[in-house]
Amino acid sequence: VQLQASGGGLVQTGGSLRLSCVASGLTIRNYAMSWFRQAPGKEREFVSAISWNTYYLDSVKGRFTISRDNARNTVYLQMNNLKPEDMAVYFCAAGLSLTIANVRLSGSYEYWGQGTLVTVSS
Repeated sequence: VQLQASGGGLVQTGGSLRLSCVASGLTIRNYAMSWFRQAPGKEREFVSAISWNTYYLDSVKGRFTISRDNARNTVYLQMNNLKPEDMAVYFCAAGLSLTIANVRLSGSYEYWGQGTLVTVSS
């Protein structure tokens, strides 16, 4: 199984980026797919997930949108109105049998991508 994340880069405050996570070795429609992020010196935190429903970190609601293309086996995270506090390495993850109770927990996920860096300049 491999999750290949891409799309990070340098953007100004208020700008947009779209992250992609291409999965191989698993079929994303059978998994909950999520994005987490980790800023320097901080713990990894949940950002968004998609399964039967979508879930978001409160601070990104209304700015970020998660989606998936089952035909391409790819998950996306559209990030608009980026802020300096969004700057982090973003990781995609895949997990089975997730519920509203554990979808935000990093330990619930079996597979992780390598991360893509998002830098937001103020």
